[in-house]
Amino acid sequence: MGMKFCGPKLSLCGLVLSVWGIIQLTLMGVFYYIRAVALLEDLPIDEKSTHTIEDFISAAENGYTQNAYNCWIAALLYVITLVVSGHQFWMNNRSSVSM
Repeated sequence: MGMKFCGPKLSLCGLVLSVWGIIQLTLMGVFYYIRAVALLEDLPIDEKSTHTIEDFISAAENGYTQNAYNCWIAALLYVITLVVSGHQFWMNNRSSVSM
């Protein structure tokens, strides 16, 4: 048995935001993973330590990979939020139907 801790509107809002977050962060992770040039400005590259082009390329590849993993981890956190919000939405609808 579960406990209700948010109402039907908040749980529905959590569902919608979770679905959107999962879609957006998964796609961003894919684009970082395939090294989309449009996302180059968002990479954590220290410009002072990249003296040669090889250093820059290595730092960019590491940044792309790290950002892709970060996006996928955040998407997994949204999956947890989706499950919790879905459970709360189900609990709220179940209690309103039985009354």
